[in-house]
Amino acid sequence: MKFELFIALRYLLTKREHSFISVISFMSVLGVGLGVAALIVTMSVMSGFATEFRDKLLGVSSHVIAGVAGAPIRDYPAKMEKVAAVDGVTGVTPIIYAEVMLAKGGSPKGVILRGIDPTSARSVLTIPKDMVEGRFEDLAGASNVRGILLGSDLASRLGLTLGSTVNMLTPSLRGSAVGFTPRVEVFQVVGIFKTHMYEYDSSCAFVSLQAAQEMLGFKPDTAMYLDVRLADPDQAPQIAGEIVKDLGGMPYYTRTWIDMNGNIFAALKLEKAGMFVVLIMIVLVGSFSIITSLVLLVMEKTRDIAILMSMGATADSIRRVFLLQGCIIGAVGTVLGFGLGLGAAVLLKKFQFIKLPPDVYPMDTIPVRLEWMDLVIIGCTAFLLCFLSTLYPASKAASLKPAEALRHD
Repeated sequence: MKFELFIALRYLLTKREHSFISVISFMSVLGVGLGVAALIVTMSVMSGFATEFRDKLLGVSSHVIAGVAGAPIRDYPAKMEKVAAVDGVTGVTPIIYAEVMLAKGGSPKGVILRGIDPTSARSVLTIPKDMVEGRFEDLAGASNVRGILLGSDLASRLGLTLGSTVNMLTPSLRGSAVGFTPRVEVFQVVGIFKTHMYEYDSSCAFVSLQAAQEMLGFKPDTAMYLDVRLADPDQAPQIAGEIVKDLGGMPYYTRTWIDMNGNIFAALKLEKAGMFVVLIMIVLVGSFSIITSLVLLVMEKTRDIAILMSMGATADSIRRVFLLQGCIIGAVGTVLGFGLGLGAAVLLKKFQFIKLPPDVYPMDTIPVRLEWMDLVIIGCTAFLLCFLSTLYPASKAASLKPAEALRHD
């Protein structure tokens, strides 16, 4: 064992005359540990929230939508073949969006209606996996009454169950003896889905593309957009450009999930950075305690330092003794914080004992995601702060003059 490390460990582990310094050292370790643990738990929750929100969002919507400015897409099967041939595209499906009203006995409820092709939608949307009642395949089943899929909260609010019928009022007006009136059709609930995103579960409904075309006045070979799913969602901007190019350029256009939700993810990233800055202050307080304990230790060990120097120890050796001592305190505190933080994060992820109000947040439990990059940044930042806190006490100890120190002892 090197001389400097031996002295540093001896000062840390040997019972001191002034126990107050030992208490400060213990509080330094505890402060650093609690700060690191708080950072790990908070960063894992923030990362989990962003990842969970992104996964859920991309599950019920597409990575890229392609459309024609001011008009529906005509001959969409041919356009789907072109888009599907683009490198990186894993699925394409036609879709029609509309705002309609659903009514069952009481007052009507406004919903977002999506007309989808049940066959190709499987490769783009995750709704087939989110079914809690009924079957997704029944949306295209032959029946006298058209089928509809409802979000779980929407079905509960309207008092609908599997097999119930509901009236749909569309904005397509038709003439009658009393003027123009909304078109009303009857649909049967063939399935109920639950995405755990309140915004979708409470306001979204799906019908077959053919039913949407008939209800909204679209021709059989037309759709409003093409929804596209990619192998890598982060490549959406580049692939979107290729899609427009293969479709022939203007008047075709594309919008990516980043374009439609960029502000939300930017806000989450900013909030995560802000929480990191706030919580690193806890580690900073612990590092200040290291400065206090080392300064007091230098004052207590002035005679020992002078004797070591008179025996041949250099100023650099004395400096390294106190640098090592502070780094050991910081390392122990960081390791303690990792143990507490990782343990708390794993327990929170496994047992999900904290519930969230689903009408406020897009998930009903706190999501946790441990990312190695966050852990590396937290560990390096905490240890760096502890190291910087040792510089002043170590320099103070190295600058002592043996003769003066022994004279005043």
